[in-house]
Amino acid sequence: MKLSFYPGCSLEGMAVDYARSIDAVFQALDIDLVEIDDWSCCGATAAHSLSEAMSVILPARNLFAAEQMGLDIVSPCANCFNRLRFSQQMIQKRVLDIPWPVTGDLKVHDMTRFLAEPAMIKQIKKRVLRSLKRLKLVCYYGCQMVRPPRITGYTDYENPQTLDRIAAATGAQVIDWSYKATCCGASIGIARREIGDSLTTKLLDKARQAGAEAIVVSCPLCQSNLDMIQKDRLERPIPIFYFTELLRLSFSDRGDPKWFKTHFSNPVRLLKTKSLL
Repeated sequence: MKLSFYPGCSLEGMAVDYARSIDAVFQALDIDLVEIDDWSCCGATAAHSLSEAMSVILPARNLFAAEQMGLDIVSPCANCFNRLRFSQQMIQKRVLDIPWPVTGDLKVHDMTRFLAEPAMIKQIKKRVLRSLKRLKLVCYYGCQMVRPPRITGYTDYENPQTLDRIAAATGAQVIDWSYKATCCGASIGIARREIGDSLTTKLLDKARQAGAEAIVVSCPLCQSNLDMIQKDRLERPIPIFYFTELLRLSFSDRGDPKWFKTHFSNPVRLLKTKSLL
């Protein structure tokens, strides 16, 4: 199977650990991710606040490149997925003139929804070499992956399940909680740090109250917000895993602590207590 891959800007910077785990997981699943040649920023998060035209045109350039490849797109970043889907819908409605002959007909997959399909869950279970059954997790979706539903296509946006199904396929104990789609503040922490800190602290506290030992995410900004706030807090840090990091761990005979060296809330101690490193 081949898919065009739109990595987005974060995977070349703050989410490079996410990128490495994606490569490992998709290789294990025999899925060829073909990176879109000369891809460019989709405009998240500022473009749609400044110009409706640019919020459509910037993602459209990448949609056009994927159409030239003849491959459906998969995006690992929730915000990139949201922007690509929005641009695609605007193109189909012919709201704006686009500089490229884009049809908007190819499928744009959110990576978690793609891997949570029954056939993919079956493949994931086949490739699990080590069960994560001793690990207690909550899954955190944030806002951009599931909302607004008219763009994202999620019908269970109040209680999404894709990450839950993927994490459960590794054998992990997935705990339900009421904050899985509550906003982490996104980039508000740049201008109003006290608001960002309040939102992320509440999420971390609620995850602990639910009995979680770690939080699973798919959004680089969510991961960064929940992880970085803990860098100076020595009491009860809770690791923030990308879902592909857990898949990579379960697909391997032996994990490597170096996989997690960019995390602020170091997960190595937890994983060692669970005999996973």
